[in-house]
Amino acid sequence: MTTAPSTLHQPLRVHPLTYLPDGDDVVVGRTDIDSFGVFPPDGAELLRRIADGMPPAEAADWYAETYGEQVDLVEFLGVLSELDFLAGDAEPAVAAARLRWQRLGRWLFSPPAWILYALLLTGAVIAMAAWPRLVPHIDNLFYTDYVTALALTVFFGQIPLILVHESFHALAGRRLGLRSALRISHRLHFLTFETSLDGLVVMPRRQRYLPMLAGMLADLLLISVLTLAAVPTLGSDGTPSRLGGLCLALAFLTVLRFAWQFAFYLRTDLYGVVTTVLGCHDLQGAARRVLANRARRLLGRSPVNEAGLHPRDREVARWYSWLLLIGYVVSLGVLVLAVIPTTVRTFVMAGDRLVNPGHGIAGIADSLIFLTVTVGQFALVAVLMLRNRRQRRSAADVRHLAQ
Repeated sequence: MTTAPSTLHQPLRVHPLTYLPDGDDVVVGRTDIDSFGVFPPDGAELLRRIADGMPPAEAADWYAETYGEQVDLVEFLGVLSELDFLAGDAEPAVAAARLRWQRLGRWLFSPPAWILYALLLTGAVIAMAAWPRLVPHIDNLFYTDYVTALALTVFFGQIPLILVHESFHALAGRRLGLRSALRISHRLHFLTFETSLDGLVVMPRRQRYLPMLAGMLADLLLISVLTLAAVPTLGSDGTPSRLGGLCLALAFLTVLRFAWQFAFYLRTDLYGVVTTVLGCHDLQGAARRVLANRARRLLGRSPVNEAGLHPRDREVARWYSWLLLIGYVVSLGVLVLAVIPTTVRTFVMAGDRLVNPGHGIAGIADSLIFLTVTVGQFALVAVLMLRNRRQRRSAADVRHLAQ
């Protein structure tokens, strides 16, 4: 950014900003566009004075007199410009009106709602105690012999449940006035939804936990509702009907997703809670750097400089990095011992129906539909990956042209 000398002696127009002390730093941001920056306390105070109408040159003199140091004013204003804090010739942003769905978010986490949630959870536990068949276990997943039904359940039956999970995140954010948003994404080859909660960084810590944990609450409620929905379908021998079996299969898959959140080393919901409680900024990145340096030392190579890491991240990463390593091993074990064998078994079932005429036309059609659905999911994820790559390239080209 090039700043004319004359502008340094005139007040600048600054958009409304939010300031949140966070440990040794201050998080400053615009909640209307989710643009945030981490400033040292002295830098935040300098920004406050400029935002309050003090000309930048005068604010720099105040800074030098107060802190005994000179500030690179041009560089500082360049940072503010990159963060879109400066309004320039445009009118400063005004406070946004009540967000859409904010009232629904407040109702979902109101005292009457919490009472309803407690009743649902209690009812599900009582039902499981009365009918052990309702307790989530892997056999619930194979509620039918048709591999197409299994594929639809695993790949697409979960989509509305994941949407509920992410919607609870978004609505918990809207409840606080945050511009939370849902978008379609993917994790490896799985379609999924993601919630943007960038505005949490300028909320007090005690208010961040509910939006982070709201998705896990939704999972528990879904498990309860699906379990209770299967109760009326139970026969005299305790076996559910096909519809009840579908509910229990979805409940089991939801249990797996809930358990996955405890793998916080993979940036899950609980990872966000842990970093907030510990006051970290980029614990994952710091832990990877520390872990990589351990490996480099074992190989007799020079470690990478860790000076650029946030002090708190570097301190916690000393022990957290071991959890990261354990997490990788556990994830690999689950992949080798569970995911791959289950996938192979399902494809073998489909292949057997294609080559064995004894299964008839229905068996062949079942296998063909299963393979189409499975390949189609991979194709859809590939399209999303290409779209995201094009968007990143377009954004990079715009930044390049702007420089």
